[in-house]
Amino acid sequence: MKLIRHGALNKEKPGIVLDDKFYDVSAFGEDFNEHFFESGGLERLRAFVEAHKGALKPLAAGVRLGSPVARPSKIVCIGLNYVDHARETGATPPPEPRAGEKVPTKLYLRKSYGR
Repeated sequence: MKLIRHGALNKEKPGIVLDDKFYDVSAFGEDFNEHFFESGGLERLRAFVEAHKGALKPLAAGVRLGSPVARPSKIVCIGLNYVDHARETGATPPPEPRAGEKVPTKLYLRKSYGR
């Protein structure tokens, strides 16, 4: 089972992929957010899917997919192609992949203000 979210931008609903078929699971009543993952949501979802397997609503082909996690609190990126990217930009490749993160609660300061 893979988690997906589908529908209009900023109005996505939870869904799953089973056997390469896409299903809506909005009747489950929870979105795939931090609370879901922190509180045993995957186990609850598995039980819901098992109990409703024959009644899951299939999604139409070509439905828009959004982020599988609603409002992630942080995104960590690892540069898997960092050597190629460095060559493209004319930079010296770093000895190790670079990691970056986007965290909504992080402050990015451009200047240092000493006292």
